[in-house]
Amino acid sequence: MTPTLRTGRLLLEPYIPEDEEDFVALFQDTRVSQWMGDGPVSEAADRALFGRIFTQVYARELFDVWAVRRDGLLVGHAEIKPTDVLGGHEIIYALAPAAWGFGLGTEVAEAIVAYGFDTLGLTKVYATVAAPNKASLTLLDGIGFEHVRDITEDDGSTTRVLARHLPASDKSPLAR
Repeated sequence: MTPTLRTGRLLLEPYIPEDEEDFVALFQDTRVSQWMGDGPVSEAADRALFGRIFTQVYARELFDVWAVRRDGLLVGHAEIKPTDVLGGHEIIYALAPAAWGFGLGTEVAEAIVAYGFDTLGLTKVYATVAAPNKASLTLLDGIGFEHVRDITEDDGSTTRVLARHLPASDKSPLAR
């Protein structure tokens, strides 16, 4: 079961069915969806994705997915999930444009990385970012992610693979 996480200003909690309209609005905003997966998709596809969060992800406890809220309003999306392509776990996050520029992306990313290390017991967490997404690359660099390699996508675009390792001091049982 996906737990609730708290940061200084945000609440990350499992989605509820009433979040569908806000979820669809977030993913239909091309300023957000251009950086997600394969880019913008139809409204019907986003509604189907929202449904799968309940029928597949939560029902089968596949991985953790959160609605990101500030002052009770849905302002973003976050997840951490296994990825065969990278052979580990990847963080994914998105914020509504109205929430950009306030450091909230850093809070979200830090919260899900900490969850990966502290709760899931991971020693490394990945992120994949489209090369032109300078804001996300800067954010991840600022919280300790390092460039691992580039992937050339079928359309010729470049995806940057980044990783953050659990600090060596945190790996020792004596450090905890």
